[in-house]
Amino acid sequence: MAGAAAIAATPAFAATDIAVIDTHVHLLDPRRPQGVPWPGPKGQPPQIALPGTYRAQIGGTGITGAIVVEASSWIEDNLWILERAQSDPLFVGVVGNLDPSKPEFPVYLERFSKHPLWRGIRHSRVWTMENGKQVLRPGMADGLKRLAAAGQTLDMANPSFELLRGALLAMDAAPDLKLVLDHMPSLDPTPQTRRLYDSLIGELTQRPGCFIKLSQVMHKTVDGQVVTAPPARLDQLMAAFGEDRVMFGSDWPNSVGTATIPGALALMRGYFAHRPHAQAEKYFWRNAQAIYRWRRRDAAQPG
Repeated sequence: MAGAAAIAATPAFAATDIAVIDTHVHLLDPRRPQGVPWPGPKGQPPQIALPGTYRAQIGGTGITGAIVVEASSWIEDNLWILERAQSDPLFVGVVGNLDPSKPEFPVYLERFSKHPLWRGIRHSRVWTMENGKQVLRPGMADGLKRLAAAGQTLDMANPSFELLRGALLAMDAAPDLKLVLDHMPSLDPTPQTRRLYDSLIGELTQRPGCFIKLSQVMHKTVDGQVVTAPPARLDQLMAAFGEDRVMFGSDWPNSVGTATIPGALALMRGYFAHRPHAQAEKYFWRNAQAIYRWRRRDAAQPG
């Protein structure tokens, strides 16, 4: 992982210098009678990911708050994660999982939005193919406009060229939408796809409501090798989106077997050690507050 060594070679910020809000945490418990639709990363035992087990991962890291992103497509699991997040003031927000194209979307959106921790939804497959062309799914535009009118975010993962095109379709249909592309450094362009990658990044940056998570900087390739996004790609994403549109996320427990939370933080502290302190603050917590509108639940949290 030469990229990791190059980034971490510079002095990193001490954990106490800048507070951290982790914008990408999953909660799940495969011991439930109904089980879980997603048990955690492949090749790892089923993950028990609850507030207490997350807290056990972050001692001494400087993380003072976290946002839960729902990995389950089961409607009832939105309430399950809201209840778990509510039980611990470490958690300052919840991004649920709803399909904006469904006829029942307005009802569910209104219902879950009443919870003070609800911040938006995660839904990735906003598109379909029609005569060989990528287009929004029927009903999707109306749902996205409703989401935007509510002032809530749409998270999309995992990055692919189709997903980036889908993000453009979503923002064109709902120009006021706040859209968050998760794990952007994990999309590895090849020499053959480099021009397409650069073109899509350029188009996305023209949409002021498009934000990205510099998460999964350490990630696995299709052949299972753990690699680190090179600093040049991080530089490209930072230059393209700017210091006001990037956030930190650990992707725990999906990161198990690839990166630890302290390791992911050390990597990015090393990267931001080159940059102004105010810029690092934006990445580690201020942008998350502006984008997700989270409120402090604990005195240790910044704001």
